[in-house]
This record gives sequence, C-alpha cells and structure tokens, in this order.
Amino acid sequence: MTGINSANVSTTAEYTFRDQERMKLAVQYFDWQRRLALPELGQRVLEIGCGMGNFTKHLVQREMVVGIDIVSECIEEHRKNMAPHGHVQSMVKNILDPTFLELRDLAPDSIVCLNVLEHISDDLKALQHMHAILPSGGRAVLMIPAFQALYGPIDGMLGHYRRYTRGSMKKVAEEAGFKAEKLRYINSVGFFGWWVNSHIFKKTEQSDSQIKFFDSKIVPALSRFEDKVELPFGQSLFAVLVKP
Repeated sequence: MTGINSANVSTTAEYTFRDQERMKLAVQYFDWQRRLALPELGQRVLEIGCGMGNFTKHLVQREMVVGIDIVSECIEEHRKNMAPHGHVQSMVKNILDPTFLELRDLAPDSIVCLNVLEHISDDLKALQHMHAILPSGGRAVLMIPAFQALYGPIDGMLGHYRRYTRGSMKKVAEEAGFKAEKLRYINSVGFFGWWVNSHIFKKTEQSDSQIKFFDSKIVPALSRFEDKVELPFGQSLFAVLVKP
C-alpha cells in the first residue's frame, strides 16, 4: 500500500516502507487480492501506487507494465526489483498532475489501483484521469476500504481520506465516465475486526500478531467461502470499472 496524500509526502516514504514490510506478513490475504485482480487486467497494464513492486511482480508476463508512485524511494526500490524485466517501467508521477495524461501515449488497456484511491484527496479527478488515458473497453481495477462507519485511528494514520460503499463508488465512477461492471465486498470477518480496532481499542495500527493470525487462520477458509457467496458487507470493496 502506498499513500498519495500530498499533504503528508514528507512522512509518506517512512510510513510506506514500514507498512509494506509489515504487510508482507499477510501473504494469503494479498494472494486473495491478486486472484481477484489479475483476471480482470489486459496485456498493457498501468499500476497506480506501485510501491516497491509487491503486486507488479505478478504482472511481468504481460506485454507492457508501467508502475507509478509519488514516493521516489519506492520507485528506486521498484526499479531495482524489476530490473530483470526490461519491459517494466517505473516512474515517479502523481495521478492528479496534468502530466499523468501523457501516459495515454503508452496505450494502456487496463489500470490497477489496489488500496490507493482512498489516499487521494480528489478521487473524482483521479478517476477522470484514469478514464482519459484508457481506450474504449479499457478497465480500471480497484481495491478500496469499505464503509465509512469503520473509519478510525488506523485509517487516519494510513492517510485515508475516506472509505466507500457500493453506492458511493458507483456514483463517483459514473461521474468520471466509467460504468461499474463489478462492485463486490470482500473480507466479512475483517469488517468486524476493523470496527473493534477502530472504535473499541482505538488502535492506530494493526499488530503483527493480529495480521499473522488473520492471515493463517481466517483467510484460507474465508476466501474460499466468499468466492462462492457474495455478502452485503466487508472490510474492502473490489471494483471493476469499464470505459464505455
């Protein structure tokens, strides 16, 4: 996860490195996200908020991959990690900057943006910029935190501006010109855990022990169950947006 909260860029790099190191504990959880996202992507992929390349490494068989992030230290690590793959590009770039639109020249057919949109101050403008560089039929694939009622100290420390519902995501996506093809809540158990952490314990970050327990004991069975049953709530929202 990489923040794009420009008001806090000075501390973003430090927090991003620490958070990504800790999130390496959630191997099965991120594998779950990967299994959802990869089938929705094309052969020419732009990854927004690529961090150090934790997700990019699963894209290297695609025809073209471009990873962007606003944190230069992350892009330095991304370049090192992707060095064996000459077709993978790494760029320091902010999606809200007009120069982002120049990426249209690279002809991406899909965009992946996992756990990033909530960090961007103007999510409508970000989605409009995604829409502008995609061809007709192009897709934007997102993972975003769900339900504003869950917002708590952890969200604040992570630099989240907001959390989403299906309705709020559909609304802003359509304002940007997209059609919401898929809006699906995931991680029903995490919904309750996040609420408890936010509103009962007032935690500012998840503990390593929580992450390890959830990843090893809960995620395997939960992901199989939610692959078959779509629930009306979850900690996160998986979205697939299509440009008509």
